[in-house]
Amino acid sequence: MSRKVVLVTGCSKGGIGFHLCERFAEQGCTVYATSRRLETMTDFKHSVEKRAMDVTSDDDVKLVVQSILEEQGKIDIVVNNAGVLAIGPLLDVSLDQARKAFETNTFSILRVAQAVAPSMVERKQGLIVNIGSIVGNIPTPWNGIYCATKAALHALSDTLAMECKPFGVKVLLVVPGRIRSNISTNQAAALELSPTSIYKPYFDRVYERLHISQGKGCMPTDEFARRVVAKALSSNPPTYMSLGADSRLFAFFHWLPRWLVFWILGSKMVWSKT
Repeated sequence: MSRKVVLVTGCSKGGIGFHLCERFAEQGCTVYATSRRLETMTDFKHSVEKRAMDVTSDDDVKLVVQSILEEQGKIDIVVNNAGVLAIGPLLDVSLDQARKAFETNTFSILRVAQAVAPSMVERKQGLIVNIGSIVGNIPTPWNGIYCATKAALHALSDTLAMECKPFGVKVLLVVPGRIRSNISTNQAAALELSPTSIYKPYFDRVYERLHISQGKGCMPTDEFARRVVAKALSSNPPTYMSLGADSRLFAFFHWLPRWLVFWILGSKMVWSKT
């Protein structure tokens, strides 16, 4: 059998995409790692092809996808992993920041899928893996835009799964809980509130929210990658999987009254220490 050809977005060193590339390569796949800048993708232990690709650019995505198809003749698996945070009180987030978050976290899913899917449909096989988040199911304070982008991603992914099934193309939505990555570190330096923000007294809680996903008990990134890659390479990948710290807790939240869930999260992340 020919080796599986895998394209992964958002592969900066140390992040989830980086570890997914390592695991796919370890399993004998031909892997293409992408990021906005090549210099952010360093120190792969396995053989991984690197490409500069901005997932918010139509031209970039089309160019890279076409170059891989010309080199390999196919793309078996694409993993939409690129993402950015948008930490801050919802009333303080600028519309420009919100648009950028949706471009990277949500619209890129559609952009990459539209570029890759035609070749998969032609071969009547292929897998699109979309990396969502448990906060796309249950939103949390101080991260509302990110939660909204992931909720929209979930809806797109579920719809894509139904619409692609007749053509032999499968879609796997991965909903992580807290996974060790570098996503919060990338925004920490830029986190600040406007001097006129009504939330200035809450800055400590906003800062805590930025780093909560990297706190005690989060799943190691290589373990997350191992489990996701195993499902992606299986003969019959699922349409949904959720794993990582707090994933079971957030699944349980679905059984609780909505007001109670919001009271629990608000008590822990907003109203405490006031």
